[in-house]
Amino acid sequence: MLLAYLPSPSRGVWHLGPFPIRAYALCIIAGIFAAVWMTGGRWAARGRDRNEIADIAVWAVPFGVLGGRLYHVITDPELYFAAGRQPIHALYVWDGGLGIPGAVLLGAFGAWLGCRRRGIALAAFADAAAPGLVLAQAMGRWGNYFNQELFGRPTHLPWALRIDAAHRPADSPAVVLYHPTFLYESMWDLGVMALLLVLDRRYHLRRGRLFACYVLAYTAGRAWIEALRIDHANHFFGLRLNDWVSAALFAGATLYLLAGRTSARRRDDADGEPRHQDSDGAPLAGAGRQPGDS
Repeated sequence: MLLAYLPSPSRGVWHLGPFPIRAYALCIIAGIFAAVWMTGGRWAARGRDRNEIADIAVWAVPFGVLGGRLYHVITDPELYFAAGRQPIHALYVWDGGLGIPGAVLLGAFGAWLGCRRRGIALAAFADAAAPGLVLAQAMGRWGNYFNQELFGRPTHLPWALRIDAAHRPADSPAVVLYHPTFLYESMWDLGVMALLLVLDRRYHLRRGRLFACYVLAYTAGRAWIEALRIDHANHFFGLRLNDWVSAALFAGATLYLLAGRTSARRRDDADGEPRHQDSDGAPLAGAGRQPGDS
């Protein structure tokens, strides 16, 4: 007897005449708008024109969607190009399958193009965009809920997700309840967003350092969530490919932060006094305090 569980949605597609309205697409679009809105507000708070963010998004968003899809198809080609598969399905973005590492990487390239046209430093934009980006990820993950995909191992926890028979793994058709990993990642992403806002408010991180903190926090969460997932994935040395990608990104972000800290110390030594402003002219935490200040 099932005492408690999260039900899956009865449908993820609605039809407006001949046009399908897909919940997956709505979640992605809602996340994009939320990210642009939040980033615009943060950009304006820094004394910049918030309309610049919309101009950059025109470049970043299409590249991000393309990058997410390419990452998914390249890392799981057998889903589309193996014998008996239909390669045309590689273009069916609405069926799910957007890899976040690819979306961020190619989205960053699109953002660089937009920033270049506006004369804006990519690192400054990335720091402003980081909280909104992870908010978009939190909202987009609900598309997996409507598609009944990317769930985790079987479980009988009270918050287990009930999966319909058509979406269950072929080797366990009688198992009904699974870990709602989409929900875990969405909640983790909201926590990362809150952490970034606190770090930015307290330490005024610039020069790409806040974005590096986003990479650190997100990949740390992705590691334990990947350990729960049972959807198809290629493995190398016992780990899912996304685990290796997350580890590489985590290491890269750590090195970037350490290099930035070393660089700041060298500038302080060269100047003969500590810096009181960051690279964008914002006061550093505690700057200007005198002995006895509270």
